[in-house]
Amino acid sequence: MDKALQKRFSDSPPPVEVYVLPATPATSRIFWKCQRCTACCRWPGDVKVDEQEIRSIAGFLKLDEDTFIQRHTRLRTDRAGLSLIEKSNDECIFLEGNDCVINPVKPQQCRDFPNKWNFPGWRQVCEAIPVPMGNEDL
Repeated sequence: MDKALQKRFSDSPPPVEVYVLPATPATSRIFWKCQRCTACCRWPGDVKVDEQEIRSIAGFLKLDEDTFIQRHTRLRTDRAGLSLIEKSNDECIFLEGNDCVINPVKPQQCRDFPNKWNFPGWRQVCEAIPVPMGNEDL
């Protein structure tokens, strides 16, 4: 990488490791019930958005898609798409206090946490409550 590009990306936070949870037998599955603590909204890293999510969020905010992209997204650290930008303190740009401004249309990645993915140390910061699931819940 040339020095100009290296300088441009040197200020970016390091990528965050993501763990995809392995499948488990139905009798031992646990659903983590969100308590809306917003800890996951304050963790640095990419919140990926696809074209449909961009369309939905832009519409919800009453912005055209290009304006939304310019104001609220950046190139992902893996350079494979866009993610939401963060505030200088690493909070999600759409977090106001303990409320998600775009909650009805928040990205799938946000809706899936921590049940379909998580990050190292998530249990130390997340207040989700484990709820055992039986076959009838599947």
